[in-house]
Amino acid sequence: MSQSLHFAKKLSLLYPWISTPLIVSAPMRVMSGPALAVAISRAGGLGASCLIQKSSTSSSAFHSLSPANPPLPVGRFKPCAAWLYVPRQGQKDFDYWSDRIRDASPCTQIWIQIGTIAEAEGLLKGSERPEGSRSWAMAVVDALTRSQIPLFAAGGIADGRGATAALCLGASGIVMGTRFLAAEEARIGHGYQREILRARDGAGYSPRTIINKSFVEYQAGRPFKELKELHDQALKAGDSGWGPGGRLATYAGASIGLIHEVKKAATIVYDIRKEVLERLSLLQEI
Repeated sequence: MSQSLHFAKKLSLLYPWISTPLIVSAPMRVMSGPALAVAISRAGGLGASCLIQKSSTSSSAFHSLSPANPPLPVGRFKPCAAWLYVPRQGQKDFDYWSDRIRDASPCTQIWIQIGTIAEAEGLLKGSERPEGSRSWAMAVVDALTRSQIPLFAAGGIADGRGATAALCLGASGIVMGTRFLAAEEARIGHGYQREILRARDGAGYSPRTIINKSFVEYQAGRPFKELKELHDQALKAGDSGWGPGGRLATYAGASIGLIHEVKKAATIVYDIRKEVLERLSLLQEI
């Protein structure tokens, strides 16, 4: 944990508004908009907003911020961090993207997502190949610790239990995506959020989604083109388009089954941080 504390202090210099343990929101394309990102950052976390699409209103939540009113994660200010992932050409893309970001904004920190064992192997060149998913996790932690690079754990974390486990394994902070879909500030419909609370298991494929009628029919061989037409028709139905008998895609991650309530984003951050600190305190007493 001492190494994690060292990284925590290092991160606090880069992002002076954050609190420990650092809770980060995943950039979930259109679902995680500026309002969600700002709310998480104001609560001492690091809110991410995917800026694939641009509109005249999309960044309105950032316009009220000023250099004297931190946090300043994105918006008309240069981003404090850029999250890079799914490169088509592997490291070549990461190098190109990073160089372009550095040219435009030298102070922006580069975050790289490791989502596969193949990507993890790139960090472990010359090391013995570990066995089992947990061994891979520990090997990556060791490799990045030696490189003085902070590591954030993501996947299946939705409460203080998962966050505490990740920190004890050596992570410097945790990332949550699906948990923030059940935030009041998330840019999704009420029907979508209702499914996040209802579901107990996902489909377990990429992209991951909650099982519905279209998924079952696709698995049974129904052509994607037909399902796409049904999906577009269901968009007109509003919230009733989601659900076990629905047609609308309901993307969600491995923390499905752990989320039971829609809350303000700040409350989610505060509650999980409080639970982590309580659990770590209990560990110190053992």
